[in-house]
Amino acid sequence: MKWRHAFQARLAGVLALLLLVVVGAVYFAVKVATTRAVENQALVQLETGSRVFERLLDLRGRRLQYGLDWLTVDEQLRRAVAEGQPAAILAALHRQGSGIRSSEVFVLGLDGQVIVSTLAGVPAQQVFPYAEALRQARRNSLHMLVVSLAGRPFLLVQEDVLDPLPIARVVMGFSMDEVFAAELRSLSNLEVSFMSVDKGQPGALFSTQPVTDHPAIIEALQASHPRALAKMSEFHGQRFLSQVLPLANTGDGGQVMALLQSPLDQALQSFAPLDRQFLGIALAALLVSLVGALLMARRVSRPLDALVQAAERIGGGDYRTPVAVRGKDEFGLLARAFNAMQSGIAVRERQLAHNALHDALTGLPNRALAMERLGSAISARRPVVLLYLGIENYRVINEGFGPQGVEEMLREASRCLLSSLAAGDSAARITGSEFLVLLENTKLDSAVARADRLYSLLTEPQRVGVDELRHEVSMGIAAYPEDGQQVEELISRAAIARHDAAALPGYLQIYQQDRDLAHQRQISLIRDLRRAAIEDELFLCYQPKLDLRHGYVRQAEALLRWQHPTLGLVSPVEFIPLAERSGSMASLTHWVIEEAIRQLAEWSVRGLEVQLSLNISVDDLGDEGLAPRVTELLELHGVLAGQLIFEITESAIMHNPEQALRILEQLRGCGISLSVDDFGTGYSSLAQLQRLPVQELKIDQSFVRNLDSTSGDAVIVRSTIEMSHNLGLKVVAEGVEFEPSLRLLKQWNCDTAQGYLISRPLNAMAFEMWMRRDRSTV
Repeated sequence: MKWRHAFQARLAGVLALLLLVVVGAVYFAVKVATTRAVENQALVQLETGSRVFERLLDLRGRRLQYGLDWLTVDEQLRRAVAEGQPAAILAALHRQGSGIRSSEVFVLGLDGQVIVSTLAGVPAQQVFPYAEALRQARRNSLHMLVVSLAGRPFLLVQEDVLDPLPIARVVMGFSMDEVFAAELRSLSNLEVSFMSVDKGQPGALFSTQPVTDHPAIIEALQASHPRALAKMSEFHGQRFLSQVLPLANTGDGGQVMALLQSPLDQALQSFAPLDRQFLGIALAALLVSLVGALLMARRVSRPLDALVQAAERIGGGDYRTPVAVRGKDEFGLLARAFNAMQSGIAVRERQLAHNALHDALTGLPNRALAMERLGSAISARRPVVLLYLGIENYRVINEGFGPQGVEEMLREASRCLLSSLAAGDSAARITGSEFLVLLENTKLDSAVARADRLYSLLTEPQRVGVDELRHEVSMGIAAYPEDGQQVEELISRAAIARHDAAALPGYLQIYQQDRDLAHQRQISLIRDLRRAAIEDELFLCYQPKLDLRHGYVRQAEALLRWQHPTLGLVSPVEFIPLAERSGSMASLTHWVIEEAIRQLAEWSVRGLEVQLSLNISVDDLGDEGLAPRVTELLELHGVLAGQLIFEITESAIMHNPEQALRILEQLRGCGISLSVDDFGTGYSSLAQLQRLPVQELKIDQSFVRNLDSTSGDAVIVRSTIEMSHNLGLKVVAEGVEFEPSLRLLKQWNCDTAQGYLISRPLNAMAFEMWMRRDRSTV
């Protein structure tokens, strides 16, 4: 078979490639180890050569010093120096023999001035360049000094001429030239180079390297660091391990440097025969292994025929015929594994078919199977009622009881659904906390009754561990064929009814015609609300608040309005709940605060001082950055914090009392006044109210609008005013629309009134004009 030949070739190729990789890795490892050993040897040789260089330099200095000691005791030289005769001094120097001829001699006065010099680059009658350095070296007990003279490196020694006190100094200099470099090379087997630098300019180079390498050596010496370690360098194809030794640094741009180089290529050439032998052995091993791989591939491919045939049967869906390969080797084990795999695949296919259409947690059908069954009923034109069910406190249960509690809750809900089904009905889990019940051949009245019984089952207390929880359930109903002809259409309309049930009193809603349009309007408003501030569609209106004790208006409430480009003026009653549901409330509050502060600053410039009330939501009471942002805006516009009142509803405070209290204290700490809005409609206790850092209560308009002295609302309003005053709080009554209500509020000592009787909400320009008119009384 063709696949067998291809398999054999691949197997042999893989083995050959593997061996080639192994041999190559070993070869390169040996190569690297060899190179590293040679480098280490060169480094040792370089360190030894450095010590030899230093020793030789010291010996040469001592020899010069020995000769100088003989020179300075010469009677004729001492007499010539004492008489100050340069010619006589030179004559005395020439009589000293060969040691003087190989060196340069300088006779210095006690002031460091050169009396006699044998070096043309250092003329007489001038101060010797290194006179002070020589004195410093003597004070430091140094017997020699390396310097740069006339662009060349010199080793200097010194000795005084005594008569019997010092009358002059004789300095002897040894030139570190090619001869000295060659001498060092013969002792250390290193290439040696010397160079001096005067004021940043390189002097002559003295080196044992060829002249062609001199430019590169000069560049390497100039670029070297004084304390640099040995490093690899290459000159005309030859590699060296190089070390720069700083011999002198005069501090005025003068330097003397030595470059020691250990050649590497000669040491590496000795390993070339070993490389060739190793490559030969590797090629031979590669050929032998290739032959062995071909033989192994032939043997291995025989039982694979049976396995390939078995795989083809399994691919075709035949899981009953076993694989006929015997033996206890790996192929026998593989054959038994194939047989086990066949039976396992058969079981898993059945399980996958079930899982593809059922929910793993509850075992109920999933959305796909529910849609399939609904489609079958529609195709057969059987009447169907869809009951769309959602658990509204799903997130609260998840936060309070964790994933385990949620799973127990969902399993209990699925048991309730299954127990309530009649023959022919179906229940499915659509999403995390939503279920769909298909009631076939059921009338709408019966479906409502079934939903009522199911609600009773689902809302019974459920124990999770030691705690008890209740489901908050909402249901929506849509029927075929009345509410739709398509599967997706019916499910969507049942979901709309369920959302209506969650938003309205009660737990059940039947789909109302044209609710799709309202749903689409909500979606459009949620989408457009995110860009309303950017598109300059939002604006504020201001409703005056009358001070009942003094009879004038110095306060107003800022009310948000939205002018939609296509839908016109959208009521806050419609878009504020959508903003809270979609997470846009925080950005709206920030816009309102910034716009109100900007308007206060503008009015202040024109001489109008007003205190504005602004509404903040439950989301704002969880924002730790609210107080800093408001403070920053007040400072930016130059507005006093006392010109702002933040109104918070009772329900917002009770959502998370501890968190709300912390944010309110931060706002109060900034100097902003606080008011409890819609008081009387929430669930706050007097004890909770006393803890809050508020200065004002605002009685909800539902108690004020139709106020008269004999109604129950009158008792509530009058009691609230008295209680608030006893707690040190001011009282605002909103919704004042009639004169009798206003007279009663004045009679009961209410502090402030707000409502259409005083004024409707006005835009900024109209409010300013209203304030400037004589409106001190109503």
